[in-house]
Amino acid sequence: MARRGQLDQSRLRPGWTTGACATAAAAAAYEALLTGAFPDPVEIMLPQDRRPSFALTFEDLSHGVAMAAVTKDAGDDPDVTHGAVVRAWVRRGDPGTGVRFAGGPGVGTVTLPGLPLDVGEPAINPSPRAMITDNLAAVADRLGAGPVDVEVTVGVDGGEEIARHTWNPRIGILGGISILGTTGVVVPYSCSAWIDSIRRGVDVARAAGLQHLAGCTGSTSEKVVRDLYELPDLALLDMGDFAGAVLKYVSRHPVERLTICGGFAKLTKLAAGHLDLHSHRTQVDLAHLASIAVAAGGDEALAASIRAANTAAEALGLADAAGVPLGDAVAAVARDEAVAVLRGAPVAVDVVCIDRAGTVVGRA
Repeated sequence: MARRGQLDQSRLRPGWTTGACATAAAAAAYEALLTGAFPDPVEIMLPQDRRPSFALTFEDLSHGVAMAAVTKDAGDDPDVTHGAVVRAWVRRGDPGTGVRFAGGPGVGTVTLPGLPLDVGEPAINPSPRAMITDNLAAVADRLGAGPVDVEVTVGVDGGEEIARHTWNPRIGILGGISILGTTGVVVPYSCSAWIDSIRRGVDVARAAGLQHLAGCTGSTSEKVVRDLYELPDLALLDMGDFAGAVLKYVSRHPVERLTICGGFAKLTKLAAGHLDLHSHRTQVDLAHLASIAVAAGGDEALAASIRAANTAAEALGLADAAGVPLGDAVAAVARDEAVAVLRGAPVAVDVVCIDRAGTVVGRA
């Protein structure tokens, strides 16, 4: 049973990635191009031996082009692309050209190096491209159609507007969303797309030659580090609660300097060794915070007051009143935890703790 304030993952319904939806739409369109009839629902093959079926939202066959569309169901995941209509247009290509990809309305274009696609390519990631190619080959094999030489154009209704709520503009994917997914399945609250965006943000920043990056928990912390260090937007990683995702990826893809900036309460969790800072998954450990205060010069009376506090902010106020630099002490312990996760990678780390107003309350 899930504890109060936590998600019961066993009761959450999984969904499908944009890559799976694009694959289903492309497979249905290709079959219609070959036979004149759209399969509905259309069954596709996904990794891990999954064979889901998708109902078609739209279909059209005219002038030698077949178009099919699937509405994305993200299950119980709070995915910004839930309900998006993913379309695929399939037309014949020249013999020997294989499967070629193009971006339709609502699919972004890669404009910066560092992503797993060349600049100028539509943002249809390698795994969805492979899924589409494999499923078209399966359709051709089943129908005895021979080699697959087609152009597949993928589009997403309203994709340009949806992209404004993603990382895409910051990492140089412009004009729409990305077609994503390695398994085709969306695991609720796994936040895999967010973590993948963190990794792509590091890749693009490194490809641009940036050697000082900042993992920020939100827009306020982004503003703070921008003002402190005059960092460009490309250096700012919107890590949210996923400090561990930033640290682990930077340990394998190092830069000279990494700043971690976030709210004092969240960074007390990092100081306690938690790599996921979300309030549903980790809580502020007031006893640990009290021990940090004692190590910073506080007495047992202060420690007892902190253990009895309601919030980390209250604990910080108690320490300030006692003249104990708890903010700096938490930043220092959080920095030590971050360095440990980096496992010897040659990265200089500093930590900045802020309050809700964006005032710096601790640095290390």
